[in-house]
Amino acid sequence: MAVYTPVDRATLETFLADYPLGRLIDHRGIQAGVENSNFFVDTEQGRFVLTIYERRVDPADLPFFLGLMEHLAERGIHCPLPIHGVDGKVRRDLLGKPAAIVTFLDGTCTEEITPAHCHALGAALGQLHREGRDFPIHRANALSVEGWRRLLDLCEPDADRVHSGLALELERDFQDIVGAWPADLPSGVIHADLFPDNIFFRDTEVTGIIDFYFGCNDLLAYDLAVCLVAWCFDRDHVFVAERAEALVAGYVGERRLEPGEIQALPRLCRGASLRFLLTRLYDWLNQVDGALVQPKDPMEYLTKLRFFRDITDPAACGVR
Repeated sequence: MAVYTPVDRATLETFLADYPLGRLIDHRGIQAGVENSNFFVDTEQGRFVLTIYERRVDPADLPFFLGLMEHLAERGIHCPLPIHGVDGKVRRDLLGKPAAIVTFLDGTCTEEITPAHCHALGAALGQLHREGRDFPIHRANALSVEGWRRLLDLCEPDADRVHSGLALELERDFQDIVGAWPADLPSGVIHADLFPDNIFFRDTEVTGIIDFYFGCNDLLAYDLAVCLVAWCFDRDHVFVAERAEALVAGYVGERRLEPGEIQALPRLCRGASLRFLLTRLYDWLNQVDGALVQPKDPMEYLTKLRFFRDITDPAACGVR
């Protein structure tokens, strides 16, 4: 989440007139994240979250994103529920851009990740995969292998300004990873971006999963790999095996991993590391003037990519 498009009170009051939410009390920007403009909106009916869709979000994908949240919320997954306007519509336009309002979820992101948090995360992810099986809309992953190639081509000319030799290193990793990328594993709806700032806890209980705007259909085990990459390194970017073991245990308690998924997990983790390195690198090289957000350092994911480059045993990814 972030703020690229400021919204003044008068404009927001006009926008809210199309919703059954009552009078606007207050609103403020949410500065975490990097993709869309987000705001807390307090009305007579409570607190909500307004999102203005920016940059990478194709308006044609909004029926998938908003429909998926509604589908999962109706099946007991703790995720935002899109608010329908008085005319029944969920998606609207605000300041010339697509926008929507969703319910606010209680809880906070954890700053001190423990194995207990990771176990709860794994269980929540397994539940999400199970309950998303019958979601009827399909969306291909725009940031899978073909998307990595496009990003790498865009970043390569300037990559060495960030780190000497980075362009060649990434090219070699890309070729090696995609040369044996699995294609015959179980697939379905995935979150694809379940980082620590996209899940809320009360103590170690999951109370909310947010930011479904990279959601898509892809390999289910790839979603697990994203979580291993995002949650199982400490502040010094050292892999924490206890977190990984807890995460995988929580997941398999809800959905059993097939043998092929287990064997592919190290490569999937390596691919996830490359994916987030490339998107962070692109954002670092293409910063938006005036945006109230600081792009995240891509070098963290170079460390993670190098770690998984040397891993072949699934046990090293937490499988027991």
